[in-house]
Amino acid sequence: MRLGVVDVGSNTVRLVIAERGGERPLPVYSSKRRLRLAERAAADGRLGRDAVDDLAKAVGKAKQEAADRGVSEPFVFATAAVREAPNRQQVLAEVHARTGVHLHVMPGVREAELAFTAARHWMGWRAGPMVLLDIGGGSLEIAVGRGRMPDYAVSLPLGAGRLTREHLNQDVLPDPAALRLVRRRIRHELRDVAARIQWEGPRTAVATSRTFHQLARLCAAGLDNMAPKNAPGRLTRRGLKAAVGTLAGLTAPERAQLPGISPARAHQSLAGALIAHTTMRLLHLDQAVLCPWAVREGVLLTALNGNGSTQLRPTAPLPQPAAEPAALPASVG
Repeated sequence: MRLGVVDVGSNTVRLVIAERGGERPLPVYSSKRRLRLAERAAADGRLGRDAVDDLAKAVGKAKQEAADRGVSEPFVFATAAVREAPNRQQVLAEVHARTGVHLHVMPGVREAELAFTAARHWMGWRAGPMVLLDIGGGSLEIAVGRGRMPDYAVSLPLGAGRLTREHLNQDVLPDPAALRLVRRRIRHELRDVAARIQWEGPRTAVATSRTFHQLARLCAAGLDNMAPKNAPGRLTRRGLKAAVGTLAGLTAPERAQLPGISPARAHQSLAGALIAHTTMRLLHLDQAVLCPWAVREGVLLTALNGNGSTQLRPTAPLPQPAAEPAALPASVG
């Protein structure tokens, strides 16, 4: 049995094709296209014509790649960048009209639930009560639970790309006042969530997403004696605190020269480190285990375990519009 998922995120469109390997999805092919949808959105989050045109092309190419490899109908979903666009319905209609693909909008809470499912499958029952942290471009997902599904899940507007755009100038050294503002915003958003997570008392913290993995590689490099190096596959709060200090002293191009920090994500690496460190501090977490699986694998596991295709569809399929949709706005950057 072969399945495919296409993940339309804030930065990239990713295709993953997997086969059943017992209870695990075995990846056989993947590809990605960098669109930076969130950065190209207008101030109110609206996606312009050029961004939607590129999105439709990327989805169409991913659909063809999947068909070439035996997957006729990959599950295609979008997260924060499309989810929060005021012209979301126009975007969905345009993609459907040009590709025949129903682009499903993944609610933030469902995103957190699926990422938790993937992490639980990866970690196994030995992890015990578990909290999942997932930093995306537009949102932060947190879930906690003792079983296969979380008992509590939440999505917060604390993505690394979002906080960078709204508070940090990418082209100059960050203003200390701006850094304090970012931390205050994170604390404000997390206040009630932190109280709930502490009450749950998770035994294991699990971190997923490219942001956490890049920060872990940076901390493992031990730059400037920035705290003891991470143990393999783990990220410590102490290391993150030192990483924040290192990243805050550099411009985005300089950060791209650091071990583990890719040029494509260098501009938002400081915001990602601030989110990661502040979240772990408020949740009283000293370390987190890194997990390579997240929402895409959660979707695949849900399908492979026979939980029903309807559970993979966070919104109903887009109906055929009765009339032509309103014109998309012009390019916004």
